[in-house]
Amino acid sequence: MNFYRSRRSARRPTKRFKSHRPIWNWLFTVGSVLVCLLLLPTRLPGMDILGVGPNWLLVWVVVWSIRRTQFDGAIVGIVLGLLQDGLTGNFPTHVPGLMLAGIITARLHRRRFVQVDLISVAIIVFGLAIATESVMALQLAGQYLLGEDALYSSLSSIWQYYQRVALSSAILSSLWAPALYYPLQQWWNRYETK
Repeated sequence: MNFYRSRRSARRPTKRFKSHRPIWNWLFTVGSVLVCLLLLPTRLPGMDILGVGPNWLLVWVVVWSIRRTQFDGAIVGIVLGLLQDGLTGNFPTHVPGLMLAGIITARLHRRRFVQVDLISVAIIVFGLAIATESVMALQLAGQYLLGEDALYSSLSSIWQYYQRVALSSAILSSLWAPALYYPLQQWWNRYETK
């Protein structure tokens, strides 16, 4: 009887710790999203090219979606797109671009087109940064062509804006992607709930 009690009491702390793992995981995940949201408007030296900074939420969506389903990537893209729209304004919206990024990233990993390492993540972020900025440019062009109160006076000004922002954002986001990818993947690998 004493052996049974001592063995039973020895397991309790481990059980308690395991029950708190999902809480710590969610706190870390939500905290990392909040840090990315705070970094979006920040322009520190070396973190901008032509006044454009890295798209931290795009990097976060890619890191999240790389080992998850397409549905998970789409939902995270929608949520983070709405959060970014809350910071910047509702038009042009960031939702379709980030949702597309989540779906494509999950699909690339599922089809085994890419391995999960720092170089692959940087390349994926580079391509998807151009894709998300293309979605933004298409929204601006659609607004101009429909004759509504357009933000730009001509399609050529939209094209010039798109070139500058897409390339700057792609370069910076892909260069800073490993800084976000490595700690998040290490955490999620360590505290993965089964």
